[in-house]
Amino acid sequence: MNTTRFTRDHEWVRPEGDVAVIGITDYAQSQLGDVVYVELPEIGRTVEQGKEAAVVESAKAASEVYAPVSGEIVAVNDAIVGDPAKVNADAMGEGWFIKIRLANPTELDAMMDEAAYQEFVAEQH
Repeated sequence: MNTTRFTRDHEWVRPEGDVAVIGITDYAQSQLGDVVYVELPEIGRTVEQGKEAAVVESAKAASEVYAPVSGEIVAVNDAIVGDPAKVNADAMGEGWFIKIRLANPTELDAMMDEAAYQEFVAEQH
């Protein structure tokens, strides 16, 4: 079963026990174009759901990446800082941004599953 969840801000969340891996969706990276810069938070920082957690910049625009869940940053993907193109190449895999220890796992319940997210994206056009 795919437990990945999605937000209306085009972030994805993949729970792995009490930690959630977070990134931007393939749709988001395709809308941004070539990612040229990623700014990630410090490990140990606490983030609140819906607040800025990271920044991604492309040739077209700079965008905030919002924390889809509340909790403590336990890991950041330094590989995308050194090679931001990884976000374009594999947004849902090697292009992940941060890992957050979940403060409130029930926050995941309100998010879209993949089918609902695909429907949401289709309505954007």
